[in-house]
Amino acid sequence: HTIWRYMKKFIKTKAFRVAMYVLIAVLGMAVTFVYGTFKPNFYIEGKLKEKYEKSLIAEWNSYGFIEPSIEYKTDIQFVKSVGRCIDFLNLHLEPEKRIHRDIIIAMAVLETGYGKSRFAHEANNLFGIRTWSKNVPQMKPLANPDAVWGVKKYKTKCLSVKDMIDIINRLPVYEDFRTIRAGQQESGKHNIDVLIDQLHKWSTNPDYTKLVKNRAKAINKILARKENTDA
Repeated sequence: HTIWRYMKKFIKTKAFRVAMYVLIAVLGMAVTFVYGTFKPNFYIEGKLKEKYEKSLIAEWNSYGFIEPSIEYKTDIQFVKSVGRCIDFLNLHLEPEKRIHRDIIIAMAVLETGYGKSRFAHEANNLFGIRTWSKNVPQMKPLANPDAVWGVKKYKTKCLSVKDMIDIINRLPVYEDFRTIRAGQQESGKHNIDVLIDQLHKWSTNPDYTKLVKNRAKAINKILARKENTDA
């Protein structure tokens, strides 16, 4: 009975009330932590991810990781310069959305003749990407100045590479490419020839994918020599 009377007196004290408030607060934080860990709020999770990615990009930029300029005088310089742009873009791109370097460079080589075309020089467009919007900066083909479409103009050549990657990752016509790429990434067995076969819609040339494959093999050898030299 003595203990019970002491407990009743203690319950009425300010110290007991403060202790209870602290206990409730701790329990509340614990529940929130556990719930957030195993069943996170997707809005908060997305915001945190976005904030982290922005801070990471800012950190990269502080170290000098800025968009590289695609500059070249020779075919090999063009290949290496586009390769540096791809490496930069991949820093900002989820692994599952990346497109094999050799595919991108092979397409740029085919579309521009190693960066020598008019559209490459005057529009910074390495892939012949078109637009039908009058509000988008563009160039008309010399042979068809009244065309309802135009070749898109970019501020930099690397931005055209970024747009090309986005087109393949976004448009329904390249869904088979994305499906096969995901399967290859999951299995760890990569075959770029199979991926290139899914890009036949990029050009009206019936031999387009065959040409891309041939260029990709040549480009792989060029970049392999560069990597061996750097090593």
